[in-house]
Amino acid sequence: MKMSHSFRRSIWKTVAMFVGAAMLVWLLNGCSANNSDTAGSGNQSNSESTTDAGESVNGGAGDSSEPSSGDSKSEEPRPDRKENKGKRGYGSQDKEVQAGQLTAGEWDDLAAWERFGNLLNSQEGDSSLRAWSFAAFNRVEVIVTAGGKAVADAEVIVTQGGQSVWEARTNTEGRAFVFAGLFDRQENQRQSDYVIEARAGQQTKRLENIDITKQGVVKVDLGSESGSSLSDQVDVMFVVDTTGSMEDELNYLGAELKDVIQRVSEEHANQLDIRLSANFYRDKHDDYVVKPHPFVTNVDTVTGWITKENARGGGDFPEAVDQALRDAIHEHEWSKEARARLLFLVLDAPPHSDPQIIDEVQKLIQDAAKQGIRIIPVASSGVDVDTEYLLRFMGVSTGGTYLFLTDDSGIGGDHLEPAVGEYEVKLLNDLLVEVINRYVQQ
Repeated sequence: MKMSHSFRRSIWKTVAMFVGAAMLVWLLNGCSANNSDTAGSGNQSNSESTTDAGESVNGGAGDSSEPSSGDSKSEEPRPDRKENKGKRGYGSQDKEVQAGQLTAGEWDDLAAWERFGNLLNSQEGDSSLRAWSFAAFNRVEVIVTAGGKAVADAEVIVTQGGQSVWEARTNTEGRAFVFAGLFDRQENQRQSDYVIEARAGQQTKRLENIDITKQGVVKVDLGSESGSSLSDQVDVMFVVDTTGSMEDELNYLGAELKDVIQRVSEEHANQLDIRLSANFYRDKHDDYVVKPHPFVTNVDTVTGWITKENARGGGDFPEAVDQALRDAIHEHEWSKEARARLLFLVLDAPPHSDPQIIDEVQKLIQDAAKQGIRIIPVASSGVDVDTEYLLRFMGVSTGGTYLFLTDDSGIGGDHLEPAVGEYEVKLLNDLLVEVINRYVQQ
């Protein structure tokens, strides 16, 4: 029987529809199986994602050697790093939320200063310097002693022409890091006429005609008696982003922070006076912008504040980081004398990029350094390249270090691989306890 052209075309259309439908079903089944396999592979046991806790994450402050590790990862600075914004799921949402699940690494740019300078000279580093209006990291490491012994919490002041340029306080090793021309390129024109003054108790000593770009390390000895003893006071504050984008990790972070607070308090209960604070922030137009809490000594009070928080709000990528820092630095009674003042900034997004906000962030960094408040960022999933650099700038400028969550836990969204050298992957709670202990030890 001879079929018409239109009839034959109708038959072929019908056959094509059946074939297309079959292929679609096959593809859907295959993708479903692949997604199931991927979801199941995200979680690693602690033994797979961590290494010997006894090995050092990085060199000592001021050490020219770079941080070393055992089971480590390496990432050379490169200008084409991709921002990780995809979400991989919560990883362990069917498990009881408990400490010891999130994984993290650390990089101390102050201990690998030459590498940090090379990074800033890269296309990526230069772009981030311009994005946050930083000019140049001209740094001098000042070591303050009295009769050969380290003096902690000594004031170190840099002046030029009688005007204060930078102020900082020494750590328990007697080291402070001071800067010139950090935000002002005009200061780079005169680098050899700075004055560095160290103060502790009733003792003061001045060093003149310091060249910030070439001096490197300056040693100041205040004499046999500085009049200042090592304080037993320690202030630890957590400032946490609680916007909606933090939902994938916030519950886990809460468990980790509670564990850290309890362990540090128990470990140093008989030796140190530890005050704790937990503050939370979102963004403008949310139900709150900043939710502050004062310093207290009761651990249960602080863990209770953390337990009550959840993630919501936000909307756009930037958040009210500047307002959170302003409240943390200026609206809390930090100890006037302390062994350590630590501000852990836990976030996944930068501040807004308005010029006045950038100016405010720069002023807050200076104020923190002056008070001896060391900003220690904890970068969560979703942090992009420019945000990583800003957080590292904060750490460097205030004598802190840089912490970052990693993909090894399988929890949360993708984490940006940082532009650092080799680093050791550890459990976040263990790493936080280690960092706190490092800053409070004599």
